[in-house]
Amino acid sequence: MDLKLIKNIINLISSSEVDEVAIEEGDFKIKVKKNTGASQVTYSQPLPAAPAAPVQPPAPQAVASSDPASAESAAASSSANGETVKSPIVGTYYKAPSPDSDPFISVGSKVSKGDTLCIVEAMKIMNEIEAEFGGTVQEILIEDGQPVEFDQPLFIISKD
Repeated sequence: MDLKLIKNIINLISSSEVDEVAIEEGDFKIKVKKNTGASQVTYSQPLPAAPAAPVQPPAPQAVASSDPASAESAAASSSANGETVKSPIVGTYYKAPSPDSDPFISVGSKVSKGDTLCIVEAMKIMNEIEAEFGGTVQEILIEDGQPVEFDQPLFIISKD
């Protein structure tokens, strides 16, 4: 199954009123279930020398405040300085193409549409996350090597 197809399924579920969808294609199975505002993805695929086991995405990150209104206002105040770039997939965030390389971007970097901002590794595939617009990097909201959730804010970029 294609990673872009999985991403599209997650986007469709999160933006629709459907709460759950399950798809089977040969030995590959995927189930996407909406869980109080956040999508939860489980999938399984048999490995050559091991039995199939469901793989769970990383646990959601705790929000500092339990008050939803203050969490929303914190997100709104961050985006007042620019546009928030969110992770399109669940995976592991990497700021550089390799550990000994310079990061793709840093605070104050100018980016153009199509520039690589980071890599999110998902299912052993390195997915380059590209800028959808040009601007200046205001904030980097995640540390190198940390797990990221679908739709988790990664950067704040002010449009040029």
